[in-house]
Amino acid sequence: QVGLVESGGGLVQAGGSLRLSCAASGSTASIAGTGWFCQAPGKEREFVAGIRWSDHNIYYSESVKGRFAVSRDRAKTTAYLQMNSLKLEDTAVYYCATRRFWPLSDVRWTPDESQYWGQGTQVTVSS
Repeated sequence: QVGLVESGGGLVQAGGSLRLSCAASGSTASIAGTGWFCQAPGKEREFVAGIRWSDHNIYYSESVKGRFAVSRDRAKTTAYLQMNSLKLEDTAVYYCATRRFWPLSDVRWTPDESQYWGQGTQVTVSS
């Protein structure tokens, strides 16, 4: 079992920044990668960014490239999502997740590939 605890969400003005954190506990040795997803009301959960642990490769969705940055503290198994230049359309619940398997040839991450999920943290961007 892996437990994920998220923090850092809140209300921010458009153009501002937030940093989300996700701390993992439990059987972390089985984790192949850590990622972030967002879900707005009435929409499907979508991939934002992720890190594959074996080689520390990072992947981003096109909508956040150049604005968001994902990182990982290997010693404490904590993942971060630095969110800059926030837009109104970034408003959503953000979830961290882990996956058990992540082949080097796989550059995508769909929600059903996740093994564990955090509780989610609300990010609201205002004008």
